[in-house]
Amino acid sequence: MLTSTQAFHPSDRAASLSLSEIALVSEAAARLRAQGKPVLSFGTGEPDFPTPAHVIEAAHQAALDGKTTYPATQGVTALREAILTDAGLDHDPTQVIVSTGAKQVLSNAFQASLNPGDEVIVPAPYWTSYKDIIAFCEATMVPVPCPAEAGFLLTPEALEAAITGKTRWLLLNTPGNPSGAMYSRAQLSALAEVLRRHPHVWVIADEIYQHIAYHPFTSVLEAAPDLADRTLIVNGVSKAHAMTGWRIGWGIGPAGLIRTMVAIQGQSTSGACSISQAAALAALTGPQDHLAPRNDAFRARRDLVVAALNDIPGLDCPTPQGAFYVFPACTGLFGKRRPDGGVIEDDAGVCDYLLNVANVALVPGRAFGLPGHVRLSYAYATRDLEEGLARIASAVAALG
Repeated sequence: MLTSTQAFHPSDRAASLSLSEIALVSEAAARLRAQGKPVLSFGTGEPDFPTPAHVIEAAHQAALDGKTTYPATQGVTALREAILTDAGLDHDPTQVIVSTGAKQVLSNAFQASLNPGDEVIVPAPYWTSYKDIIAFCEATMVPVPCPAEAGFLLTPEALEAAITGKTRWLLLNTPGNPSGAMYSRAQLSALAEVLRRHPHVWVIADEIYQHIAYHPFTSVLEAAPDLADRTLIVNGVSKAHAMTGWRIGWGIGPAGLIRTMVAIQGQSTSGACSISQAAALAALTGPQDHLAPRNDAFRARRDLVVAALNDIPGLDCPTPQGAFYVFPACTGLFGKRRPDGGVIEDDAGVCDYLLNVANVALVPGRAFGLPGHVRLSYAYATRDLEEGLARIASAVAALG
């Protein structure tokens, strides 16, 4: 049998990638569970609600009807039309791409537009994958710290200061992951004023949490419709309709950008799953009566979590306006001594302590570009949240 003595060497692009800290936390929690530990993991953003029954039925019927062949690379026409209706936009369906999740939309867009040395402005805290997708395209992410005192939101002054001749994109996420912060119409209009002075800067608006909002939601193009010729709206059915595993997201943007994204998708995954597209169509055009009660449930969980965390000395938890995450500051625990004699030095130390002592998995803020915080997802059953919060309080009380 022939054996190779040549070790595998990843490409320079791939060598910069690794599992996200969210995934690492989830794996650590899984290992402890395998050891018999009663770990509660609040690390991932996945609704605990089921996919609506009418959506599942539509998928079943599509399979029975033989819609199991290759779909169009850009997406089924009926779905693209429904996406525009849902978004309230008068774009042409050719300006919509359906992909295997919103993450692929972002990846397609950056691959379609970025060259080495290009810059992407990203307010911090940010979703962890933004950084790696941009790096994979050999471009540079320019993080702009947006602290809690600023509501975790980008200000016009900070945006102006970050723009250079190399800036290609501004990436906005509203409501945001991990902070739950949401831009108002006035705040988006103020950012648009800056962008009008810099016509070379395009906008990606990641609005995947649009329907999980506790205040009126404003899309970027509602506030600044004149920026439509350089704006990509990213959305999907994963969060609001509890369809994370169906893997359907979409982008709405300028025709030239969408054409290039379709070409890239055609050489990577081709079209998104035909059955999942039938399900997404039903999610957008069928009954919507599940949205409001689920949003109310998330709001109640938010209020429970925020109140409990703010009752714990050393934690300071702002109230998010949307999504299903809280991002409390944990700097008040730095320097505290653990029962085993160790000292908590940073947000990763806080998460390590809570995982191994309280059996509660959270994600450190450093993973999102803003250390000194932790992220807790409240997309979980209330009873689990109550138990986890009690464990956190007990573990913090044990610190010296």
